[in-house]
Amino acid sequence: MLMLVIGVLLWSLVHLSQRLVPDTRARIIDRIGEDPYKGVFSVLIIASLVLIVLGWRGSVPYPVYDAPQWGRAATVLLMAPALILFVAANMQTNIKLLLRHPQLTGLILFAIAHLLGNGDRRSVVLFAGLGLWAIAEIVLINMRVGSWKRPAAVPWMKDLLPLIVGLVLFGGLTWLHPYFTGRPVLLLSP
Repeated sequence: MLMLVIGVLLWSLVHLSQRLVPDTRARIIDRIGEDPYKGVFSVLIIASLVLIVLGWRGSVPYPVYDAPQWGRAATVLLMAPALILFVAANMQTNIKLLLRHPQLTGLILFAIAHLLGNGDRRSVVLFAGLGLWAIAEIVLINMRVGSWKRPAAVPWMKDLLPLIVGLVLFGGLTWLHPYFTGRPVLLLSP
């Protein structure tokens, strides 16, 4: 469990450091250069992901609360829009007319979905931790950037690509889920 906690904290602190201490980031870049900084940042993020995966796999799913019976079905239903939002963040879509931060909103939806379906301690650490990090990122970004200037509308056809990619990603993750979490998705359960 400790590895999982450290992984979530490392992920959160490395990302939040860009918003909380931007002067420190700028000084490090001045000292070592932007590419080495990006390399160190990437190594720390990869290390956090490795810690999260190993910590998850090595933790006993000790129950904290009883997830609702409909929770696993809700998880499956919420994951498709979460992934579509995640994909749409890096594309020109009309989703950005409705949501200022589609990727972080998708991550919050991902976290909520998994907390509805899982009531164990490692799920609370991972999904609540990532959800709280995403909320903190949104608040800090909004404080730094200021008021939201909505982008111009784009042709509705541009909304199809994130929909298709998100659904393909949903199918792939549904299929791979038992291999990296040890738990099948409800749709694949006997």
